[in-house]
Amino acid sequence: MNILDIRDLNVEIGATPILRDVNLRVHAGEIVAITGESGSGKSMTALSVMGLLPGRAMARGQIKLDGSDILQTAEADLCKIRGNTVGMVFQEPMTALNPVQTIGDQVAETILVHEKTSRADALKRAAEMLDRVGLKLPPTRYPHELSGGQRQRVVIAMAIALRPKLLIADEPTTALDVTTQARILDLLRDLVRDFDMGLLLITHDLAVVADVADRIAVMQHGEVVESGKTTELLTHMQHPYTKALFAASNHAVSLPVRTESVQLLYAKHIVRDYPLPRRTLLGKRPTFRALDDVSFHIDHGERVGLVGESGCGKSTLTRAILGLEDVQGGTITLDGDPVFTGKRPNLSVRRMMQVVFQDPYGSFNPRHKVGRLVTEPFHLLDDPPTGTDRDTAIGKALTDVGLHPADAEKYIHEFSGGQRQRIAIARALIVEPELIIFDEAVSALDVSVRAQVLDLIAELCRKRPLAYLFISHDLTVVRSVTDRVMVMQAGKIVEQGETEAVFQNPQHPYTQTLIAAAPQLPDLAAVG
Repeated sequence: MNILDIRDLNVEIGATPILRDVNLRVHAGEIVAITGESGSGKSMTALSVMGLLPGRAMARGQIKLDGSDILQTAEADLCKIRGNTVGMVFQEPMTALNPVQTIGDQVAETILVHEKTSRADALKRAAEMLDRVGLKLPPTRYPHELSGGQRQRVVIAMAIALRPKLLIADEPTTALDVTTQARILDLLRDLVRDFDMGLLLITHDLAVVADVADRIAVMQHGEVVESGKTTELLTHMQHPYTKALFAASNHAVSLPVRTESVQLLYAKHIVRDYPLPRRTLLGKRPTFRALDDVSFHIDHGERVGLVGESGCGKSTLTRAILGLEDVQGGTITLDGDPVFTGKRPNLSVRRMMQVVFQDPYGSFNPRHKVGRLVTEPFHLLDDPPTGTDRDTAIGKALTDVGLHPADAEKYIHEFSGGQRQRIAIARALIVEPELIIFDEAVSALDVSVRAQVLDLIAELCRKRPLAYLFISHDLTVVRSVTDRVMVMQAGKIVEQGETEAVFQNPQHPYTQTLIAAAPQLPDLAAVG
């Protein structure tokens, strides 16, 4: 039985076509994945099903949801359908949750809006639903007290509180580490089976698609260019875009061979504690140990990966390396000079390190032009270049990352996500640092753009003896762009070694769990 039947759906905003002749079906108990690059029309298709298209959008065609044509349904009736017949899980759970309401209240709200029941009964059912999604926490907790994976479970509980016939999950695992991602995907599979509902899964992570979907629809420029059963589509791809998309997912980066082995960064017995609230009025204040006796090194020109679940201490370690946060014990040096002098960061050392963040748009001031943005690190220099020398430095940095010197006169909103990340890398390179920290620098990018950025990083390594620490939850990417990898758990580095040796023969049980949890694409070598 078709829960969702989309036929010849066309959507235009003004004179711009957004969706073209989209046809898609979802049966009860079936998982259908929509995949494609950013801007391909995946999320707009989902919003069409929810009746949440932008005000200026014009839609033609038919969207049958449990027998009702969404495009012909009045807004008052759509409000009854949303949450009742169809639920939606959004990509960023923190923005989908109310920070001043408890998680129990937010799940109960869905029930109270659609059913005439008491608040006590709604809260009881909300607690049962939170337990059903595997969240073993009191419903009185607030969103900020939860991890990313726990917040995503709350959003799923809200979406399925009334057991809808269709669940739409829009990039539900993009920002999650591999073990949390595996648990969320297992949960979604179980819910589809137990509730006999349909699941429309929107994702650019093709390994996830291959692992969980019964059928796949590949979208490009607002059109479904290829669709079919997952195993058949993966083994008999017909459309060039589908082949290119899956090839990019398995993209292997060619790193240059390192020629030196001289120590650059050295961290020894690092300890970082955070104070916690007192449990009693006069009791001693407890602490949480975020970094527990962490020791490692990075050589000149060495590419090192750092992996681990959310909350394991990766971000705390990053801030300590950059001199942004003091430590209670141990030492960190760069080329033999301490990152901290007493309790103050050593700016002469910090200027030799730069960082590339996960969200390039959020790390830039949108009011400034690119030329000013990429020269922000100049404040670390004793004698920053000015005039023609400054313009030359900007042009070189932009050229090195595959952009044009003329781009310095543009604003950041004029660029795509991949181009923004290139600008972020240019900003990191402009002071010629000895070490760059890539903090989830490609996790938000779709597969083809990700492949381009990774190739760019490899090309930069050929041009200069660049050392970097690559932090990511995507083990496939880490394996491709690093010489050595460190695995972090609960504030400790539990395993480290040559990347291929660790991936092929992990020694620590936690490393084995991480590698086993990572979704894998099938071997596409035989695909023509």
